[in-house]
Amino acid sequence: MKKMYSTKMINTGGRSGEVHSPDHSFELSIAAPGKRVENATNPEQLFAAGFSACFNSALELVKQRKGIDGASTVSAQVSLYAENESSFVLGVEIEGFVEGLSLDETQELLEIAHTVCPYSKATAGNIEVTVKAVSE
Repeated sequence: MKKMYSTKMINTGGRSGEVHSPDHSFELSIAAPGKRVENATNPEQLFAAGFSACFNSALELVKQRKGIDGASTVSAQVSLYAENESSFVLGVEIEGFVEGLSLDETQELLEIAHTVCPYSKATAGNIEVTVKAVSE
């Protein structure tokens, strides 16, 4: 396997701290989910951002291979669940739209993209991920 890209982020303070790249070109304040802290995000938002972008890129590849050029939009809703007081898991709901396609046609493309997306592969068998076509 050939490595195409690698990146690194450093966290201090966990869910009440900050993350930054080694060169400090990317820095974010981190707050626990549900806390409103100005200019801060949380790990679930970061995961949702990465998953939606990665999944939409996989969908773009699938569309390209099938000669489909309608614009697509993908959202990822990441939920944090408490299994008990010391065990937590994530769940993800992916929703996708492809301009000019029916819900069934879009669902078919989403299912294929789900087998292509690196985030989907990384989470397979580890957390519940649902994939659903939606109208815009």
